[in-house]
Amino acid sequence: MKIHVLAVGKIREKHLRAVADDYLERVRHYARTTETELKTDAELARAVPREATVIALDPNGDVVTSRELAKRLERWGQRGKGELAFVLGGAEGIPEPVLAGAHERISLSSLTLPHRLARVLLFEQLYRAFTILRGEPYARED
Repeated sequence: MKIHVLAVGKIREKHLRAVADDYLERVRHYARTTETELKTDAELARAVPREATVIALDPNGDVVTSRELAKRLERWGQRGKGELAFVLGGAEGIPEPVLAGAHERISLSSLTLPHRLARVLLFEQLYRAFTILRGEPYARED
């Protein structure tokens, strides 16, 4: 499985970047994973890999539990070439053409989150999903 995380904006805060990097490295133990920080919505639209299953992180998307995310991650990874693209917009959200082209939409929370924090949460939840799928002790979902 290959995972692309595409996000408008940079994580500038050192402490938040450190947490993001920690979870990103944990995810990389399970899947080839890249993080791409983009400056504009237009760059985001161009950066989405054509053959990837596109998952938009959208406040109006499906609300899922960590266990459900794990099941979906497994299912998405079995599509096509097993390439996934998680897309996070900036302050204005995901551009409509990118949102319209997404295969799935999920919500990380019904709370309003800064896009930088949403990315950290995504990395942690991807890590948790992989540990759930492998029955590893990190996830205490039962």
